[in-house]
Amino acid sequence: MKLHRHPANPILRPNPLNEWEALNVFNCGVVYHNDLFHMFYRAQGMDYVSRIGYAVSSDGVRFNRMRNPVLSPQDEWETRGVEDPRITYLADEERFVMAYTAYSPLGITPMFAESTNLITWRRLGPLVKGEDNKDHVLFPRRIGGRYAAFHRRPPSMWIAYSEDLEHWGDFQVAMEPRSGNWDCARVGAGGVPIETEDGWLILYHGYDDGIVYRFGVCLLDIDDPTQIVARPREFLMEPRETWEQKGDVPHAIFSAANPVVGDTVYVYYGGADRVIGLATCQLDELLQFARAG
Repeated sequence: MKLHRHPANPILRPNPLNEWEALNVFNCGVVYHNDLFHMFYRAQGMDYVSRIGYAVSSDGVRFNRMRNPVLSPQDEWETRGVEDPRITYLADEERFVMAYTAYSPLGITPMFAESTNLITWRRLGPLVKGEDNKDHVLFPRRIGGRYAAFHRRPPSMWIAYSEDLEHWGDFQVAMEPRSGNWDCARVGAGGVPIETEDGWLILYHGYDDGIVYRFGVCLLDIDDPTQIVARPREFLMEPRETWEQKGDVPHAIFSAANPVVGDTVYVYYGGADRVIGLATCQLDELLQFARAG
């Protein structure tokens, strides 16, 4: 199977009237809450410093943006930007957690922040320090009584656990690249894991030695996400459109959001680090494809 691109693509473009988002908008997290799609997107102006903007939509396609970013660089860990937000709603706690990447001369650091209103965010701190690490995303509920989050120690996807979202440990490999396949060089998490009766349904990105990004899917054990139940060898999507192939990072499609609304999976993705696109599929079709892997 393949994901279906929306005919309105790209659905979000740079805004030349706002200096902070005049050059690129890409790599967004999206959460569906109270009948609205809430998008948090990475944006850059001519200074190439990343900030995180907020936009809202009733249909998931036409978004209205706030004029100012909701998260901007604040301390020494973020001097070159805050990047690639992924938004998890913890329903039993009625709070949202943003996983975002801090970029500075100190390195690439996976950070967390929390909010109850999606506008004001309180920083919680890093998942880990002292290593270049990113592509982290929080699971939507505790596993075995602990919070769990994917992150990336190149070239693999790892998982970490925490009691309080501020102190992390029990680092384990979750998924590795596959030799000779489209995801042979590196893999990283996509959006928030989707809980199903068959296990955790995970959309992820990978690339090959030519650094062409593609999307894949796998199914992980519901109680131990380091155990792969099924992982198809075929990819779901690869760069095809001009705006997916030409931009600041060519041949890069990068998703950090896959909310499920009704029976539809909405996969939001950055195209070549320049614009934002949307592709969709039916949840049951995606699950069937993953199981067959």
